[in-house]
Amino acid sequence: MKSLIFVCCTGLIAFPYGCSSGLHSLYVFSTFIVGKTPFPEFSSVVMLDDVQLFYYDSDVKKLIYREYKPDREETVQRSTLIFDHQYRSMKYRALYSAKQLNVTRGVHIQQRQSGCEMSDDSRGPLRSWDAFEGFNEEDLYFNTQLSTLQSEGKWPNTWDRTARNDVQWMYANVYTPLCFQLLENVLEIKRSHIMRQVKPSVRLFQKAPTHSGGALLTCLATGFYPSHINLTMLRDGHPVSEQRVIGGEVLPNGDGTFQMRKRLEVSAEETREKHNYTCTVMHLSLDNKIDISMEIRLPVDASTMTVVVMVLGLVVVCVIVPVTVFLVYRRKRNGAKTSPLATYTSVCRNIQSETSSDTTTTN
Repeated sequence: MKSLIFVCCTGLIAFPYGCSSGLHSLYVFSTFIVGKTPFPEFSSVVMLDDVQLFYYDSDVKKLIYREYKPDREETVQRSTLIFDHQYRSMKYRALYSAKQLNVTRGVHIQQRQSGCEMSDDSRGPLRSWDAFEGFNEEDLYFNTQLSTLQSEGKWPNTWDRTARNDVQWMYANVYTPLCFQLLENVLEIKRSHIMRQVKPSVRLFQKAPTHSGGALLTCLATGFYPSHINLTMLRDGHPVSEQRVIGGEVLPNGDGTFQMRKRLEVSAEETREKHNYTCTVMHLSLDNKIDISMEIRLPVDASTMTVVVMVLGLVVVCVIVPVTVFLVYRRKRNGAKTSPLATYTSVCRNIQSETSSDTTTTN
């Protein structure tokens, strides 16, 4: 029974944290696939904050290092052993759940996320979640200060007192020391990379009108590190309900930084009310928050554009055309008459010609 509990309850990693410079976590993301796919049946990724440390799968059956290689062979052996137990544990649970739910055909997924966190040298809890096909089956919380275990879900409900004591012993004597040892070692080695701060670039812009005749506001924060950021959209200084906001996931850029995008669909009625919208961003790299505001520009619909074109056409027909005709007529009329200067010049030329003729005859 102890072996089965060890298989089912491995925990190494923690979960996302807030924008605190002293809070870090170590994660393990594990997946078991039921059914035929081109991927390994079992795979697991270990990450410190957003840095991938190493990878393990059921095909290679050994650690593949990315950014960190443990300097102690004991750590490598214990980590490999735990991954192997994770594999068998998740396989048992996945096949059992698939049979219970009568979903033995096709491809089905068992997932596990587990780990530890530490803030300013203070050790936090260990957490572990299990899910099959996206439905939570287990939630474990181990308090490292009190050595107490809280559990919920399908699998913990099957434990008797002995099984529960075995799980609690494993968390206290195996998972906790190994998780924090690895977390502290990597933090020391990769501190310059993990502790760096890059400020976000923030834009707030209005996109093309939606089908409802309103507008789509988009707030984009990009190029920041670390990945934790607080982006809020406000209307007239008050936060917009998250139910109206689209997006909000933190996504990686290709240069090691991150981006977040949130969108808000504004109705045609709201655009006519001329509200002021603000995108507020808070990040560890900023001394103060960034606020970017704008008032929505009313979109010009097709009917309004038609009226504008008709009015411009009337202006052309009723004003510009008559003025042009008058100017052309006046120019032609003035050109048909001889100006006084032209007459004077002609007379002078005639007198000069006659004088020259007389002089020639006299000679």
